[in-house]
Amino acid sequence: MARGSTLPAPRRGLRGAIAYRGGEGMLAWAFHRISGIAVSVFLTLHVVSIFMVGANPEFYDALHLFYASAPGKVAEVLLGAALLYHALNGTRIVVMDLWPALTAYHRQLWRIVWVTFFALGLPGAFIILSRIWESAK
Repeated sequence: MARGSTLPAPRRGLRGAIAYRGGEGMLAWAFHRISGIAVSVFLTLHVVSIFMVGANPEFYDALHLFYASAPGKVAEVLLGAALLYHALNGTRIVVMDLWPALTAYHRQLWRIVWVTFFALGLPGAFIILSRIWESAK
C-alpha cells in the first residue's frame, strides 16, 4: 500500500458483513452459480420423477398434476429463467475465454446477456403463464 493512503473503515455488524461490495463480474459469478444449482436440482428431480413411472405410478401422476397447476407453471418459468441465464452467461464466459481481449468489455457483454435474457425470457414466460390466466376465466 502506498504511504499515506488510508483504508476505508471496516463495516461493523451483520449488515456490514453481508453488504455487497463487488461489481458486475461478481454478480454474474453469483447468478451463474445460483442458476447452475437450480438446474442441478431440476435434473435430480427430473430423474426421480422418471424413476417414479415404474416405482410408484400414483406418485408420478400426482407430481404431473402439480406440474400442470399454477404453482407448477410458476416453477417452470423460474426453471426456464435459470436455464436461459446459465446458457447465456456461459456463452459470455466462453467468448471471453476464446477472445481474451474481450474481457475488457465484460460489463457490456454482461449487459448484452441481460438484454437477450429479457428479450427471450419475457415472451416465453408470458406463453407459459398465459395458460394459468386462460384457465382462471
